[in-house]
Formats: sequence, C-alpha cells, structure tokens
Amino acid sequence: MIDEPSIVQTSAQVTAVVRLKIPRYEIQAVMGVGRDELMAALAAQGIRSVGPWFTHHFVMDPEVFDIEIGVPVDREVSAVGRVAPGRLPSTEVARTIYHGPYEGLGAAWSEFDTWITSKGRRTAEGLWEVYVTGPETTPDPSGWQTELNRPLVG
Repeated sequence: MIDEPSIVQTSAQVTAVVRLKIPRYEIQAVMGVGRDELMAALAAQGIRSVGPWFTHHFVMDPEVFDIEIGVPVDREVSAVGRVAPGRLPSTEVARTIYHGPYEGLGAAWSEFDTWITSKGRRTAEGLWEVYVTGPETTPDPSGWQTELNRPLVG
C-alpha cells in the first residue's frame, strides 16, 4: 500500500494556492474546480508550475477540510480571485508514497501514522499530499501515486 517511509528535511517552496474551508463531503465537488481555477490564473500570469499539484491540510477535523489546493511555481503569483501566493515550509517530515486510488488514502495515512509512532516520533499539526500521478496522467487507479508528508515535532 505504501512505500517504506523515510524522514527528510524539506526546503521551502514558493506556491500558488486556493484556500478552502469546506464540509468534508464537498471535497470531490470542489477539488477539480479549485485546481482548474489555480492553473488558469498561472497561465494568465505566465507562471510555470515546477512540480505536481498538492493539498495542504492545516487542521485535521473529520467533518471540515481546512486546506489549500496548490502547486509549486517558478515565481510568486499575484492574487486574483481565490488564487493567492503561498509557501510550503522548510521542515522535517515523514514521507512515503501511496500507490492506488484516492479511496485508499485513509488506510494509507493510518498505516503511515503507525510507522511514525513506531519510530518514537510525534507529528505536528497538518499534513500535505502531493499528487505525483493521478487521473490526469492515467485512468488506471492502480498507477496513481500520492506522496504523503507529515511534519514532525522535535
């Protein structure tokens, strides 16, 4: 389900984001719309994405998603509509790759969190998922890859 996790130090990344605070059940209806809005704003400003898109979850609440839909960019975006400049932090994270359909992400996160705890580590608030390979690349969910990142404390 997940690759062998590792602990890595990330570098800060300039991003362009759309911030959403929505009921969990609305995520599928708004994710694509937010991503399309983001990519249109980048195209209009001549800004290149320099990596795959992601979601940055700020607070882990089972009922409400407080997230940014984002993409790393080659320079700061000018705010337009819901699109704003953002940044992924420089921090120590536990990281792994989950292989499979998005419906399996909950189980993958559970397996990943168990690994983190088994290493005697504690997680900070929030997490982010990077959609390395998804439906925009291949229609076969068995080929999808999602990078899971969980910031660590101490």
